[in-house]
Amino acid sequence: MTTLYITGAGVSAQSGIPTFRGTDGFWTIGSKNYTPQEMATRAMYQTYPREFLIWYYHRFAQYRNHGPNEVHAWLADKQLITQNIDGLDGKAGNESYISIHGRLDQITLFHKQGDDVSRHVAPWHEVDETYLGDSLLSLFKIGTQGPELNQSFKPYVLLFDEYYTELYQIGLAEQQMRHASKIVFMGTSFSVNITQIALDIARQRSIPIEIVDPEPVHVLYDQVQYHQMSALEYINR
Repeated sequence: MTTLYITGAGVSAQSGIPTFRGTDGFWTIGSKNYTPQEMATRAMYQTYPREFLIWYYHRFAQYRNHGPNEVHAWLADKQLITQNIDGLDGKAGNESYISIHGRLDQITLFHKQGDDVSRHVAPWHEVDETYLGDSLLSLFKIGTQGPELNQSFKPYVLLFDEYYTELYQIGLAEQQMRHASKIVFMGTSFSVNITQIALDIARQRSIPIEIVDPEPVHVLYDQVQYHQMSALEYINR
């Protein structure tokens, strides 16, 4: 039995990576504005691949060289599931963490969800920013007909209209939740499915939880301890 940590965007904010629902604003395609939650979808990738990849590049890939912070270092020897795709936990030395929503530094073939596919190094270093859209389409092997199954590439990221599969280690994540002696949620708004899955398992198995956040979300559970503070303040208590 061990403590399981589940982290969200608040943990990486100190490294200069904005939270997903923070100050992203809107993305305009044609005359229509889209929220980040509408942009980060499989449907958008298929319908507007150029705009999707440009948005993804600006929103995530530009932070690929940022470094981990003190919280990532503290979590390096912990059992960890992160919602973040920035890879900072790996940079900090955690060799077994689960990146439940994917990783910025990897891509996969565009595939039917649930298919067994390999992960490859993302070609961000090959991008020509002078011709950003064309360069991204070429690197991701997307032609005029849009992404082709098992031919084109897709960022290794779980999009809002996709579901958890073994590509994202959902089975191992649930196993770790069931065997945890305590679950600590750090810097998460509880607005994604993985936190709800963890909370449901905690309730079923009477696992105590802690919620660490400057503005902690209150949940319906009688074995919860709230820490109204940042993750950095929590680890330095």
